[in-house]
Amino acid sequence: MLWGAVALPALLGSSLMAQSLTPSAPSLTPQNAFIRVNQVGYEAGSQSRAYLMSPASAQGTKFKLLDSHGNIAFTGKVGADQGTWVGASSFEVNAIDFSVCHGTYTIQIGTVVSPSFQVGSGNAIYSQPLANALSFYQNERDGINYIPSALRTAPGHISDAYAKVYLTPNIDVNDILVSDLTPTGATINAEGGWWDAGDYLKFVQTHSYTVALMLIGVRDFPNQMGSGSWTSNFTAEAKFGLEWLSDMWDDSSKTLYYQVGIGTGGCVLKGTGQGGCPAGTQYLYSDHDIWRLPQDDNVANYPGAPYKYIRNRPVFVAGPAGSKISPNLAGRLAAAFAVGYQVYRNSDPGFAAQCLKNAEDIFDLAQTNANKNNTLLTTAPYDFYPEVEWRDDLELGATELYNALSNCNTPPAGLPHPNASYYLNKAAYWANAYIHSTNPSDTLNLYDVSGLAHFELYRAISSAGNPGGLATTQAALLDNMKTQLDSAVTQGMTDPFGFGFAWNQFDTTTHGSGLAVEAKEYAYLTGSSTYDQYSQRWEANILGANAWGISLIVGNGTTFPDCMQHQVANLVGSLDGSNPVLAGASVEGPNNYANVLSGGFVTNMRNCPANVSSDPYAAFNNYADQNAAVFVDNVQSYATTEPAIDLTASSFLMFAWRTAGAPAD
Repeated sequence: MLWGAVALPALLGSSLMAQSLTPSAPSLTPQNAFIRVNQVGYEAGSQSRAYLMSPASAQGTKFKLLDSHGNIAFTGKVGADQGTWVGASSFEVNAIDFSVCHGTYTIQIGTVVSPSFQVGSGNAIYSQPLANALSFYQNERDGINYIPSALRTAPGHISDAYAKVYLTPNIDVNDILVSDLTPTGATINAEGGWWDAGDYLKFVQTHSYTVALMLIGVRDFPNQMGSGSWTSNFTAEAKFGLEWLSDMWDDSSKTLYYQVGIGTGGCVLKGTGQGGCPAGTQYLYSDHDIWRLPQDDNVANYPGAPYKYIRNRPVFVAGPAGSKISPNLAGRLAAAFAVGYQVYRNSDPGFAAQCLKNAEDIFDLAQTNANKNNTLLTTAPYDFYPEVEWRDDLELGATELYNALSNCNTPPAGLPHPNASYYLNKAAYWANAYIHSTNPSDTLNLYDVSGLAHFELYRAISSAGNPGGLATTQAALLDNMKTQLDSAVTQGMTDPFGFGFAWNQFDTTTHGSGLAVEAKEYAYLTGSSTYDQYSQRWEANILGANAWGISLIVGNGTTFPDCMQHQVANLVGSLDGSNPVLAGASVEGPNNYANVLSGGFVTNMRNCPANVSSDPYAAFNNYADQNAAVFVDNVQSYATTEPAIDLTASSFLMFAWRTAGAPAD
């Protein structure tokens, strides 16, 4: 979610690569050379890779690994050139490959020293990042059931418990509100849930995706994300998210509500030019216009009509009762509710049964004649989350409905389709439709869940005994996953750090964790280790093994964003990496745009960094090339430093996969 701007996940060309070789090793100093590592750590027994950035090729230069006592644990030579990174200066990038036993290490080349990192078991390395991810969602909680922490001391938005319902707002092509909202006369309880990002909006679009992934993690990795974990049991947190989705769907009237809060304002009220508006109008303020803590909206005196939707937030209805539902929302909602049934059917059978009924009813209402020329319903404005693909969502929803029904002896009463095979056929149909669609394929992230859906459907077909007559096959599912992963590998060949997603696009962090998950899924299904090394390297890329030397998940590693565009983190948290921080939050990450000089300051925002003239990442940013990747740690830079619930969702699956190695079937 972006703060007052449009996020387009467009594919942009990369200009980061060039080739340069020098015949002799350069003189390396901490001022001109940098060692980039996975700051969370490396798995013992694996071939680990770090990177040296230096003025010229350093291939063959000796390096040493020092343990926590300063003893030499390993020596080697810097490996082959990987290419050139062009920032304010040019850096040749060389591989540093090593393998050592358990311990804490640094890499040293002359006087250049890396950040410290751990080598150990998956559990030792990833248990804290998993706990951090859980903490992030707990800190994102809205409503009365907040969890007290150093960042959260009071509930937020208690007025959501009696929120008024409005029609979808009238917003122009520039994402500006062009008229006041139209009430329906209804009121619902929309209290609870997680706010979406650094703002306080709540979207079914991102919420359902997050809940589905979280519940799959609880189900498949009970010792990492479920009851078997003392530090990162997501079972209650996933239910908290699922309960909010239950409030946004009225099964008795078959009505979907898709958003709480207004994300864009406009000159739509009668007035005398207030808020920079033309004479005769005044500005209607949105969530993005005010920087405050969530509890402030319970008690603050927001004066008059311009602020009427800040404390008393609107809820937007997707359509009349019983109307068709945008297929992206229908599919992922059905998936979330269906996995909810699988997870809670023993601990809370009444809630679980209603979840399954919700899932079936929503799936039946999916608008399945949508095409790429129809704008899907995501959020208001649509450009906050401009999704174009939806067949993958229906594949995932149908697959999880099959999984729910195939594992219960007596389905709950009143289901439209109690036969599991009905949904297996639907899932195969939508998988085939996705595979043969004209939309370009993506890897696992909010905009495309096919990487997860194919994995789930492959396993469902196996559990059904591989029946004939389905619209797709396990081989076709694997082939499509392989195509996605091969595309990422090819992309990595254009990047000196081997990242499988271009750094100059939006959502780089979550694409990295999604790639790491999909590669592990493929390895599990095929028994092939072809992509496992890539999985480790893509994970390393977002945890510090990148041009900027920054972990893009807060609290994981030694260097991570201090200046997130997140109201709570900015107003209550530290601004220097010391506690408290919004640990576990995945930020947007590098892209080709960092809006720090375009009026991004909001009243009450704490300046961060304090000294904007001192930018530790400036040397690695190429502002002369509008297509180059940049990263700026600045509270105004929503494009690089804003976290979100969907951006973080694939990270906990990544850590669970790498810890457990395989689902607990």
